[in-house]
Amino acid sequence: MRMTSLLVQTLRDDPVEAELVSHKLLLRGGYVRRVAPGIYSWLPLGLAVLRRVEGVVRQEMNAIGAQEVLLPALIPREIFERSGRWADYGDGLFRLKDRRGVDYLLGPTHEELFTLMVKGECSSYKDLPLAIYQIQTKYRDEARPRAGVLRGREFLMKDAYTFDIDDAGLEVSYKAQRDAYERIFGRLGLDYRIVSAVSGAMGGSASEEFIAPCESGEDTFVSCLGCDYAANAEAVELAVSPADASEHPPSVVVDTPDTPTIATLVERLNSMSLGRAFSAADTLKNVVVKTRRPGEERWELLVVGVPGDREVDMKRLGAQLEPAEVAPAEPADLESVPGLVRGYIGPQVMSKLEVRYVVDPLVSEGTSWVTGANEPGRHALDVVRGRDFHPDGEVGAVEVRNGDRCGRCGGELRIARGIELGHVFQLGRKYAQAFGLEVTGPDGRPVTVTMGSYGIGISRAVAAIAEQTADEAGLRWPAAVAPADVHVIVTGKGSEPYEEADRLASNLERRGLNVLYDDRVGPSAGVKFADSELLGMPVVVVVGRGLVNGVVEVRDRWSGSRVDVAVSDAPEAIAAAVSAAGSSGAGASGVGAAGRAG
Repeated sequence: MRMTSLLVQTLRDDPVEAELVSHKLLLRGGYVRRVAPGIYSWLPLGLAVLRRVEGVVRQEMNAIGAQEVLLPALIPREIFERSGRWADYGDGLFRLKDRRGVDYLLGPTHEELFTLMVKGECSSYKDLPLAIYQIQTKYRDEARPRAGVLRGREFLMKDAYTFDIDDAGLEVSYKAQRDAYERIFGRLGLDYRIVSAVSGAMGGSASEEFIAPCESGEDTFVSCLGCDYAANAEAVELAVSPADASEHPPSVVVDTPDTPTIATLVERLNSMSLGRAFSAADTLKNVVVKTRRPGEERWELLVVGVPGDREVDMKRLGAQLEPAEVAPAEPADLESVPGLVRGYIGPQVMSKLEVRYVVDPLVSEGTSWVTGANEPGRHALDVVRGRDFHPDGEVGAVEVRNGDRCGRCGGELRIARGIELGHVFQLGRKYAQAFGLEVTGPDGRPVTVTMGSYGIGISRAVAAIAEQTADEAGLRWPAAVAPADVHVIVTGKGSEPYEEADRLASNLERRGLNVLYDDRVGPSAGVKFADSELLGMPVVVVVGRGLVNGVVEVRDRWSGSRVDVAVSDAPEAIAAAVSAAGSSGAGASGVGAAGRAG
């Protein structure tokens, strides 16, 4: 790849619209170009990285016996209606009509079509287990596309599916896919964590996410300092402490005028000489939201009870209630139920008002609270769950905090941010039942097939790698995904450096190395060096003033180290440096990041 003919235009300054490091550097390096919000073109260098990531994924999928197929992105409406996801996906689907007015969608994921494919091709338990996958562009109508290719409306994804005769078979298939993911992300040089997750609209009995820790990531996850537990914040299990309801005195109502907030309530209680001190943690905050099932117009009120020193995490709550849509209730919504007295809502009358009431698990059985008395200016003391009110269910809703206790061992939890790289689901029989996917079992009777689903964001992984590995100067691609193994730069005047660089680049290519050759005459050495740091190849070779001493300079982009090598020894030395970069998973210095399970 000669820079004089390569379709690449580097930028000196950060684009105005770019926020994250990966977004800035991929644009500045000429790897991608924005077409519209959430839609990007991949230029030659960017496409080379994308294809190398894709190649690693394909190799590891093939290694576990998964077979590659390719399904259409354009899907008839009736297929998604049979699974219920035409409505469940809500506004996230790109919907369109053909010239005859028939409804279609652009596929956000392909469980339905994979299920139908296997239904048409497999009829006996002898055809299973089966693992198939595709690498294909997906489409989701993101409400707020941002962060470049990390959160787009169009993205490249690998989705794989397994088909087994029973749950025991699914466990084996799930482990094989999970293990392959660990090898994939290790080869890509990514630091990652495996965390418990919610299945959401996908359905299924269990799911895990592979997350790359990154301060700019949109996902929040927790890790326990006392055990190996890790979970997405939406799925985290916090320690709870049930109490004995009989230990608490009867509930009493007290006058608390002008106390519509937790802060004003606590201040008032502590001024009333009630014989004890109160804090926000002693109060029960009842937050009114509204929910709506996919495809329905009518909203229903839902009241969520959380400790008063906590806020409701709407993203976490939404994940728990998916596929229902969740939004904060407006004043007009509360007016439709006069019994809900704003600022003084309590759970004691929810069943009478026929309003669904759920609590966070921290509001555990037998615990006592100060909460609204459902009358203006009045609150109730010692309102006990299981004695004075009975919620309709529990939903993880509070914002998770550093120092919260682990639901598994009681240890301290730590919060971090990250980028979701992949997600694996034990789907079970949801889609098989919806589409009648059965095979004849060993006893001759029909058996509903058990499925698993496994996704990796290919284009997202490119951005995640850039986020984790870039430095102040620019990109630093791990050797496994770099668009070129070696970046050869020519500096100095006259024809001799260019002639020597031509010979060296040709020699390296004959050795099977991919070479990016900066053969431009006009730019200064400083510009060429800045471009090499921005573009981020793991090994950089400078052919210039060192020729007077019979040497070229070999630079390690990862460590910044430099070494002079005799021109006659250069091909072998450079090939060795590239080999070292590849074996380390990062740069020639061996800098890399090994993933670990949470």
